[in-house]
Amino acid sequence: MADIVCLGELLVDMSSQEVGVSLQDAYTFEKNPGGAPANVAVGCVSMGASAALVTKVGDDSFGRYLTSVMRDADVDTSGITMTPDYATQLAFVAIDRIGVPDFAFHVKDPAHEQLSPHEVNRQLIEDAMIFHFGSLSLIAEPARSATLEAIDIAAQAGLLISFDPNYRPTLWPDDDAAYDAIAETVELCDVLKVNENEMTLLTGTDDPHDGLRALWDMGPELVSVTLGPDGCAYTAGGSVDAIDGIEVRVVDTTGCGDAFVAATLVWLGRSEQDLSELTGKQLYDLYSHANAAGALAAIHTGAIPSMPTWSDIELLLSHSSAGG
Repeated sequence: MADIVCLGELLVDMSSQEVGVSLQDAYTFEKNPGGAPANVAVGCVSMGASAALVTKVGDDSFGRYLTSVMRDADVDTSGITMTPDYATQLAFVAIDRIGVPDFAFHVKDPAHEQLSPHEVNRQLIEDAMIFHFGSLSLIAEPARSATLEAIDIAAQAGLLISFDPNYRPTLWPDDDAAYDAIAETVELCDVLKVNENEMTLLTGTDDPHDGLRALWDMGPELVSVTLGPDGCAYTAGGSVDAIDGIEVRVVDTTGCGDAFVAATLVWLGRSEQDLSELTGKQLYDLYSHANAAGALAAIHTGAIPSMPTWSDIELLLSHSSAGG
């Protein structure tokens, strides 16, 4: 039984080995496992929780590689299905001079979009404590219906439901289509994490205070926005509070948001408290850990290889506290 079940894309990141160049100018690429929900699952395990992934990959060399990576990372792979009819997604990634990734997806109708409702492992979800998903599985059918089915199973079983849109504009028909699909599912989750662009897409404002309040009004009990090097801001419906960023030597920001989410879920799983009962001090502790996890992920290349341990997080927090 897994504490945390993640649903969504499992793909290969082809990461440029030339730093500070565009995809157009990159020549050498390294194969890395990726996909936001998969990154979160590995991050949860790295931080001491048990996690499972529900997804679909191609019955090809990349799909077998990714399944093996998940298994080696001690992620429960019983929710992963394979198809010989569709290919595993490839995402080519180049990192600019400040560590921000630029993505280009190269498989049309990838395998993860073919996950159907009847392939969702119902028992796996019902036996968990937390269910987490992203928005890439909401783009096309049948994965959209499979995701909504999984959310419904989680809600009926009383799980804490977490959502990180992980918005990739080039994969959606347009911003309106993305807004409609993402806003609909924001209403269904308990815990929401967004970045600044996603907050603006959903609320029309780039002000963290106004944006977080607007997102909280849409239904989630706990909402946070990551602010890159400036840290994060969050609200549980009362005041909007912020935590400064932790200065690190940035190598690659791919996976930073996923590490942030993983730490959030692991902290909540450990606390076993209702969200409505969390005190201001506890919320600060929660998001301090998430903030530190995101910072640690930035000092390594790749998403899955950069997921920190819980002891890594606490060590960084102790050093940051001593330094401040």
